Amino acid sequence: MSALFALTKPRIIELLLVTTLPAMLLARRGLPSGWLIAATLTGGALAAASANTLNCFIDRDIDARMRRTSRRPLAVTGAKAVIEPTEALVSGIVLGVASTVLLGLFVNWLAVVLADGAILFYVFVYTLGLKRRTSSNIVIGGAAGCFPVLVGWAAVTGRVSLAALALFSVVFFWTPPHFWALAIRFRDDYAVAGVPMLPVVAPAATVARKIVFYSYAMVAATLALVPYAGWLYGCCAAVLGACFLAEAHRLRACVAVSDARAPMRLFRRSIAYLTVLFAVVAVTAVVPFGHW
Repeated sequence: MSALFALTKPRIIELLLVTTLPAMLLARRGLPSGWLIAATLTGGALAAASANTLNCFIDRDIDARMRRTSRRPLAVTGAKAVIEPTEALVSGIVLGVASTVLLGLFVNWLAVVLADGAILFYVFVYTLGLKRRTSSNIVIGGAAGCFPVLVGWAAVTGRVSLAALALFSVVFFWTPPHFWALAIRFRDDYAVAGVPMLPVVAPAATVARKIVFYSYAMVAATLALVPYAGWLYGCCAAVLGACFLAEAHRLRACVAVSDARAPMRLFRRSIAYLTVLFAVVAVTAVVPFGHW
């Protein structure tokens, strides 16, 4: 059970839920019912767990060749193996079915379609279609990680609005800087595994330049939400965006002098940035001031 749980990548699930709940609060402009929050977050967590488990099942050969992932349960083979690939495959399917049933019974069917769409997109488009073939894998495939905000919004309103798409865009443009920073640090790992992440196939200066570009696009997406979220959110988003852009430019400068610490610094701060930004979305959605 411990090994199957590890395959779900719980830390990634935590980050996905960090974006789901604020989207629900903003959609409601207040607190939805506790039952709806619980059902949506549980169903979303099960969907993410399903996608991550199936990803580990498909990528077990890659994981075995990379130091960063070599301790994942399916990457360990032979006498030390804890579980069999078939067990992981069944677990991933069962988690997906459980998510579908839970969201269908207690939320709504649009949320089901979006959650299942995220699983299928992550497994078939990103993992099977793009990851091993193109350096644009994380740009396109990263869209799977944006679906939780749509699931949260749909759970509350039964539809997807422009504001929900703005939140989707924030996560979409955040994803490349976040993962490329990690890939710079583990470039050799990805090269050995044969995964053409951008830092493997392009010079570090090119990667840093694209990180800066996507960072500006991300900040622009956060500001596009201001007409709906209000001036208090806008002020906070502007300050947070300025800090992130400063870090992105700092990475670009550090890459020029081969500072090995800079990529992981941006990676960690990108997690903090997204967490704080969506915390701001949540707080400003429920406070009785700060709106237009």
